[in-house]
Amino acid sequence: MGVVLDIKSFNEYLSELSEEFRIFAPALKKGKGKFSETDIVAYSEIKCLEDMELKQKSYFSPKEILYPIREILFYFKGDSAEVPSIDEKPALIFARPCDLNGISRLDTIFLKNGSSPDFYYKRRKDLVKFVMIECTDSFETCFCVSMKSNIYNEYEAAINFKDNHLYMKIVDPALETPTIKASRVIDYEPEFINSNDVHVSIPAVEKVTNEVFNHEIWKEYTSRCIGCGCCNTSCITCSCFTMQDVKLSDNNEISERRRVWAGCHIDGFSDMAGGHTFREKNGERMRFKTMHKINDYYKRFSEHMCVGCGRCDDVCPEYISFSKCINKLNTIIEEDTVCE
Repeated sequence: MGVVLDIKSFNEYLSELSEEFRIFAPALKKGKGKFSETDIVAYSEIKCLEDMELKQKSYFSPKEILYPIREILFYFKGDSAEVPSIDEKPALIFARPCDLNGISRLDTIFLKNGSSPDFYYKRRKDLVKFVMIECTDSFETCFCVSMKSNIYNEYEAAINFKDNHLYMKIVDPALETPTIKASRVIDYEPEFINSNDVHVSIPAVEKVTNEVFNHEIWKEYTSRCIGCGCCNTSCITCSCFTMQDVKLSDNNEISERRRVWAGCHIDGFSDMAGGHTFREKNGERMRFKTMHKINDYYKRFSEHMCVGCGRCDDVCPEYISFSKCINKLNTIIEEDTVCE
C-alpha cells in the first residue's frame, strides 16, 4: 500500500504510532558534535518530523537500540541471580538500507552463530519493526553498492521525503493507522541508489594468503592509528563486548554483571591472563578488523560483514580511510597474483 502525506498528516501519523511504539530516527543534536559549537546526527527517540534529520548521514548507527552500549545481564543477590526486565513497548526504527543490512549481520552474529540465540539481543529484536529511509543520493564516503548492501527489501514500511510531502509504502498492517487509511493512495515503490562516489574492489577470498598478514601495508596503520576505537563504536556491524562485574554493596552481597561494548582497536581488547597481549601494534589491529570485515566473516556466512556505510571514514580523527585500505589490499593481492 502506497500513500502520500503532507507534514501535518505525517506528524499525526507519528502521534498515532507512538501509542503503540517507541519511535527512533536520526536526529540533529545541536552543540553535541566533537568540536565546540558543532552538531551531530545520532539516533534518538522522536515525536514528529521536525525531530528527524533525513538529509544527513547519522554519525552513529541505530545499533545501540538493539544492542546497548552498556547492558546489565543480571544481578547477583546472595546465592541467586535475577535478570532485569526491559521496556517491552515495541520499537519502530527509521533506518537506511545499509543500516538495515547491518542489523541483519547482527542477527547472524547474535541469533545464528552458536547453539542458541543470544537471549538479551533476541528479546529486544523481537520487539522491533523497521521503516526504511530511501536514499535519493549517496553520501560522500558511502560504498554500499560495492558491498551489495544498497538494497534492502525486508522492511515493514518505506519512506521518502521530497517536496514537503512524505511518500510511504506500508507493508505491515500493524502500521496502518486511521491517518494512513484516510490518505491518498499512490503507486509508490522505493528506489535504491546504484552508484557511489567511492568504489571498493574486494579481494577474492581464495586469493587472500598468509603472506598478506605480514605485508608492509599494515605498518602504515601502526604509525597513523591512535587506537581510539571510533571506527568500532560507529560501525553498525562491530559486535564485540567485554564483561564487567560491579559490586553494589560493601558486603559483596549485591553486584551486577554488565556487557559493555569493546573493539579490536581499543587497548585491552586482546589482553590475556598472565599479561600477554595479542595484536599489540595498531597496524595488527587494523589488519584483524579488515580481514574480519571482508574475509573471515564471508568464509562463514557467504556475505561481507562490512556494509559500506562509510562511518569509519567519517569519524576517524586521523583521517584513515577504510575503503582505501581495502582497495590498497586488493591491489597488493592482484599484483602478487599476476607475478605468480
